[in-house]
Amino acid sequence: MTSAPSPFPGSTVIGYPRIGPDRELKRATERYWSGILDRDALRETAAGLRRDTWNGLRDAGLGSVPSNTFSYYDQMLDTALSVGAIPERFARIAEQEDPLDLLFAMARGREGIPACEMTKWFDTNYHYLVPELGPKTRLAPADRKAVDEFREAAELGVRTRPVLVGPLTFLLLAKPAEQAPADFRTLDLIGPLVEVYVDLLAELAAAGAEWVQLDEPAFAADRTPEEIALLGKVYDRLAAAPSRPRPRLLVASYFGELGPALPVLARTAVDAIGLDLVAGAADLDSVAGIPDLLGKTVLAGVVDGRNVWRTDLDAALSKATVLAGAAGRVEISTSCSLLHVPYDVDAETKLTADVTDRLAFARQKVGEVVLLGRALHEGRAAVAAEMDAARATVDRVAAAKGRDDLVRTRLAARGAGPNPPGPAAAPPPAPRPAQRQPALPTTTIGSFPQTGAIRADRAAHRAGRLDDAGYTEKMRAEIERVVRLQEKIGLDVLVHGEPERNDMVQYFAENLDGFATTEHGWVQSYGSRCVRPPILHSDVTRPKPITVEWATYAQSLSDRPVKGMLTGPVTILAWSFVRDDQPLGDTARQVGLALRDEVTDLEAAGLTIIQVDEPALRELLPLHERDREAYLAWAVDSFRMVNGAVADATQIHTHLCYSEFGEVVGAIDGLDADVTTVEAARSRMEVLAELGPGVPRALGPGIYDVHSPEVPGTDELAGQLTAARRHIGADRLWANPDCGLKTRGEPEVVAALTNLVEAVHRVRETTA
Repeated sequence: MTSAPSPFPGSTVIGYPRIGPDRELKRATERYWSGILDRDALRETAAGLRRDTWNGLRDAGLGSVPSNTFSYYDQMLDTALSVGAIPERFARIAEQEDPLDLLFAMARGREGIPACEMTKWFDTNYHYLVPELGPKTRLAPADRKAVDEFREAAELGVRTRPVLVGPLTFLLLAKPAEQAPADFRTLDLIGPLVEVYVDLLAELAAAGAEWVQLDEPAFAADRTPEEIALLGKVYDRLAAAPSRPRPRLLVASYFGELGPALPVLARTAVDAIGLDLVAGAADLDSVAGIPDLLGKTVLAGVVDGRNVWRTDLDAALSKATVLAGAAGRVEISTSCSLLHVPYDVDAETKLTADVTDRLAFARQKVGEVVLLGRALHEGRAAVAAEMDAARATVDRVAAAKGRDDLVRTRLAARGAGPNPPGPAAAPPPAPRPAQRQPALPTTTIGSFPQTGAIRADRAAHRAGRLDDAGYTEKMRAEIERVVRLQEKIGLDVLVHGEPERNDMVQYFAENLDGFATTEHGWVQSYGSRCVRPPILHSDVTRPKPITVEWATYAQSLSDRPVKGMLTGPVTILAWSFVRDDQPLGDTARQVGLALRDEVTDLEAAGLTIIQVDEPALRELLPLHERDREAYLAWAVDSFRMVNGAVADATQIHTHLCYSEFGEVVGAIDGLDADVTTVEAARSRMEVLAELGPGVPRALGPGIYDVHSPEVPGTDELAGQLTAARRHIGADRLWANPDCGLKTRGEPEVVAALTNLVEAVHRVRETTA
């Protein structure tokens, strides 16, 4: 029989950041990897972060505090370990080493053992490790992380709600293992996986958990009728579990509306459903027609978990009130996990008041959830002073948003329609005379390793301890060193190494008007990689050239071509917190117009190759097919605006990474770039089967995985190139790493690039 704990205990958040307010987890993890910190010390740091989170959320007034949202690396990887989904190549490590080292081996690879593939978490800039499954995968209860963390919180006096990745989302985001037969589907394992979840839920109940949250964001995307029907069957089974007690179940979806999956889920015996009413507000229109919701608690996700703007509290309360008429009980929550926003806006002391008054980071959003929960259950009058003060702030800052009429006039003069389409897809255009390189040319994606000295020089310049002349001298010295290093290695097309850039988006935000940057606004991208997304709050302009000085200096040092390096408008938007008061496409075109001026200046300065990176092109692709054509239209348009004025003699490159590219092949062609470089190393060139034929120009599949510390051997790299050649004509194939090299150490980079060049020479000989 099912136990009968109390009803859902109040307002909550779907999840919370885990890296620490000052990136404590990142620092401890990287020190552990380098051998400076032992395993116990790393675990102690992690325990402290979990303790502070649980206590902080309880003390802030949340009625329900989530647990098992902490991870050393990634929640999908944690789930794989919890259910025993360990790829065969890691079996020895699983048997002989500490579970923490198994986790890091799967995430980062080990000598001779490739890491698990990494890709984007839906349409966010978070990356997850892709589970690998096959008919031989023996799913069984394994790692007990969720139970252990629940007990850990209970010992601190905090009764938490464990959070699990739902079984269907886990399988839908997994991939068939290499040895799996062609007809194998990951969903074939749903039966045994559900039984593992039944056991886990029973164990959590025995430990005292009254509620468990299962996340099913996969159902905010387009799903087949078969998959939606399976959702009902799975949760009928999990909610029934007649032979043993279970906790009450909250099934949460986010990043969009549940749509046709909502009534199916409502008919099951789950106890609560979480709705994203920010990205999935359309669900609000259908709830009145779903009578089964009257027997359930529904979490109204009305506080945006993905952006940093203050919530319009009255509008959010109105949504929750509408929902209250259609559900048995309504509680307030965030739209999704707060993993995607920084910790605390109060830590930002250098932002202007007109910006900070518009912002709410994770800590402030928790306060909004608590306040809205009181307004919903006690009545607005009970919290009128707080609600009215928030309304006054929202109204005041809305009036202060920056507008640049010159930018708007330039865009209006250009017209609303997209640039003309690119050249026909076949045959591939012949290389222009100024663009000819050797067969199978070699290059890198842009950045080179950044030493502590370089970072210290940048910090000293920002703080005023190093004057402009001294800073320029140091950056030029590093650029010359990197150019000479590339010449020595034997690369064909060079880069200046980007020593002046802290981040590929933040650097441009610091040099464009309309953006603000933070000191402590860190957000996890993957593993120990953290970024500080800029805040795009007003119209965007370029007050002066940004990259021209560094690129032209690098080109003056070598007879080999040096690429000018820019970040594209879609990626700048995707990796920023973007104003929400105008269509995203309008903002993208403003950024594209600013970058167009930069490209024009680079070309005038003599740069014949310009790379405009768009690694986030696939990332922003809407989850629903109906919305994709409009998105791709403005995404391609904004990119072509950047390069629309270049001469035929200028070669345009672009770079895309860590995404499923098949859905955007047509858009990639529409970008009209002469060379497209992509991530392909972790998937062992799998992506090229769908991408290669669809990109008629030159293609550079990343054959070296820069996110693993392992140095690939010449044989391995030559094998990758040979595999790539099966999908791409030898006359269109480039050789390069799969991403920038900034986060790697120089010795491993030099060794890997040396091996890459040697592998290219070997393949050239077999092609000749």
